[in-house]
Amino acid sequence: MTTTRADGRTPAQLRPITIERGWSSQAEGSALISFGGTKVLCTASFTNGVPRWLTGKGKGWVTAEYAMLPRATNSRNDRESVKGRVGGRTHEISRLIGRALRAVVDTKALGENTIVIDCDVLQADGGTRTAAITGAYVALADAIEWGREKKFIAQKAQVLRDSVSAVSVGIIDGEPMLDLAYVEDVRAETDMNVVVTGRGLFVEVQGTAEGAPFDKAELDALLELAVAGAADLRVHQLAALDEPAGA
Repeated sequence: MTTTRADGRTPAQLRPITIERGWSSQAEGSALISFGGTKVLCTASFTNGVPRWLTGKGKGWVTAEYAMLPRATNSRNDRESVKGRVGGRTHEISRLIGRALRAVVDTKALGENTIVIDCDVLQADGGTRTAAITGAYVALADAIEWGREKKFIAQKAQVLRDSVSAVSVGIIDGEPMLDLAYVEDVRAETDMNVVVTGRGLFVEVQGTAEGAPFDKAELDALLELAVAGAADLRVHQLAALDEPAGA
C-alpha cells in the first residue's frame, strides 16, 4: 500500500515545481523557483575580472550568497545585516550552493570573469537550500550566455560541463520520502540533502539521523529517491531554459 502524505503526494513525488526564468530585469541571469510553498529568487551577477588571488591564472570564479527575508518563515527573524554578522547556517548554505555550481563549471572556459549568485528565500516551507541550488543553475546558465553575447566569453567555449540540482529526502514513520515540506522535515527520523548532476553523479550528500541511526539499505533507498527526483528537476530546468526569458 502506498502511503499518501499530508499534501496528497506519494512518497516518491516532488512538490509542484515552477521556474520563472528571467524574473529580474536587472540581473544578467535570474530565476524565481518554487518547490511547493518554498520560493527562492536566484539572481546572477556577471563581472569581467576575478578576485586578486585569481588574476592572471586564466580562470574564472563562481560563488554564491544565501539569505532569508525576515518574514520568509512563520515569525519574523531579524536581518543578519542588523545583527552585524552572518549566521553559521547562512554561511554554510552559501558555501554549499557555490560548491554545487562550481562542480559543473569549467573555470578555464569561463575565462577571467566572476559570476555571483544571490539566492534570497522569499518564503520557506522546507528545502530552501535545495531549491536555491536548482534555481541558481538556471540563473547561472543565463549569466554565462550574457557574457558570451558581450564577448567576455569565447563563442565556442563550453563553460557548463553538466547541469546540477538538489533535493531533500528523509525517512518518516519508517518510509523513505522525497522533497520534504517543513511539516515533514521537522518529524523526519533521517533528513538528507542530496546534490546531483544531470548525469546522476553526486556532488554532495548531507545526511543526519535525527532519531534512530539508519542502515545501508535505507541510505540506498534515499539516494535512489534523490537521483530520480533530481532527474525530474533537470527536466524542469531544461524546459525553463528552452523558454524565452521572462516568458
